[in-house]
Amino acid sequence: MSIPPPPGPHQPQEPQGQYPQAPQYQQGPYYGMPYQPWGQGYSPFNRPAAVNGFAIASLVTGILCFVPAVGLVLGLIGLSQIRKRGERGKGMAIAGSVLSFVGLVLWAVLLSTGAASDFWEGFKEGARDDSSLSLKKGECFDSPDGLEGFTYDVESVPCAGRHDGEVFAAVEMPGGSYPGDDEVTEVADDKCYALQDSYAMDAWAVPDHIDVYYLTPTRESWRLGDREITCVFGHTDGTSSLTGSLRNDETTLDADQVVYLKAAHVLNAAMDSAPAAEYVEDDLPGHRAWAGRIADALTEQAGMLRDHRWPAGAEKPVGDLVEDLEAAQKEWALAAGAADADAFYEHYDTGWELIAPEQSVTAREALGLATTVPSYDYDDGDSGSGGGDAGIEV
Repeated sequence: MSIPPPPGPHQPQEPQGQYPQAPQYQQGPYYGMPYQPWGQGYSPFNRPAAVNGFAIASLVTGILCFVPAVGLVLGLIGLSQIRKRGERGKGMAIAGSVLSFVGLVLWAVLLSTGAASDFWEGFKEGARDDSSLSLKKGECFDSPDGLEGFTYDVESVPCAGRHDGEVFAAVEMPGGSYPGDDEVTEVADDKCYALQDSYAMDAWAVPDHIDVYYLTPTRESWRLGDREITCVFGHTDGTSSLTGSLRNDETTLDADQVVYLKAAHVLNAAMDSAPAAEYVEDDLPGHRAWAGRIADALTEQAGMLRDHRWPAGAEKPVGDLVEDLEAAQKEWALAAGAADADAFYEHYDTGWELIAPEQSVTAREALGLATTVPSYDYDDGDSGSGGGDAGIEV
């Protein structure tokens, strides 16, 4: 039974007789109004104050000491909220802040003395089996995350079987502060594309579906001393597998093949230096300078091939190729001195025909090199394209 409250001042006393009138009870779930029922968010029991979440996070972060600055900030926020809300956890917030401050001091000492770099080297050695940081030139690997975007874990696998990528070079960036994502990507793009020929010297032996990728330092790994860019061959779609190694350099080729390919690279480098303007009419001086570089490269290439003693089966094919190169050199030299675009095209067309990729197939076959002209390098020598024909591989 619930006892009703006494009448308030606004409730007049009922007249009393010999026997007081029996009290009247209000029907419903709550008796004896105007007492209020328990409201939402209020408990009749005496509960202790909650522990502040920032204080807990600060303590955990301070103990782990991997992001000390974050732990210090969390601790200061926690102390502020504890004062305002009356929450518990002041000791944890203080302890987390102190540990985080000590962590900041230790990190500053590590970075100023170079100890962080030593730590990073040790970390890389410890991660040999399952980290992208452990990849070395010539190794093949699988990447669960593919070759595009972010990847944190790779597995080294034999190149003979199916794999996602093959490392062909590593580039060490200079020290200093982190240069930014764009600059790191630009350096990786320039260096990796320039270094692919030193690993896969015979570009004709690299399938059309192969492209260049790279693993680069992040802002976080840079703080620990990571400066290495890893250059990788992978499928053009970034996900399909490769089979077999793409390596063809001094470690896999014979001496005659190496001499031939080194001579070919001289011309290829000159061809790649074409001016930005596609048409000769748009930049005649630039195209004449380019033709001069090609003429010089042809002189050097022909000399390298002529001076080498070739096997009996390759002597004549290489000799015929040298004659074509020397004839082409004269045409490109004339193009370099052309008075106008028409004269340039006249010598350019003849010079191009003499160094077209098909001209080297016989010599390549005699030397045991790939003989299929890559589709992405082939061009029909259209005289209207000028520098657009750069990048052939001979």
